[in-house]
Amino acid sequence: MTELRQEGGSLTGLTDQEAQEFHALFMKGFIIFTLIAIVAHVLVWAWRPWLPGEDGYALVDHLNSVSVLVAQAVPALTVLGG
Repeated sequence: MTELRQEGGSLTGLTDQEAQEFHALFMKGFIIFTLIAIVAHVLVWAWRPWLPGEDGYALVDHLNSVSVLVAQAVPALTVLGG
């Protein structure tokens, strides 16, 4: 393994400047991914909390009735639009 190592180099073969550039890009990507994951978790929590309130999952029943109304309205809207 020491045969692969160059004088003043690293095991990856990157120079110090290349390694710093890669690290900066990696950190930017990691931060963007983390922010997207946080937003996704907040949206899912708003849609359906992991811990139910005092009324249990009463909001889920309400959302189901809204989705039924929307499903019934979509064909009517397509007839009017077309």
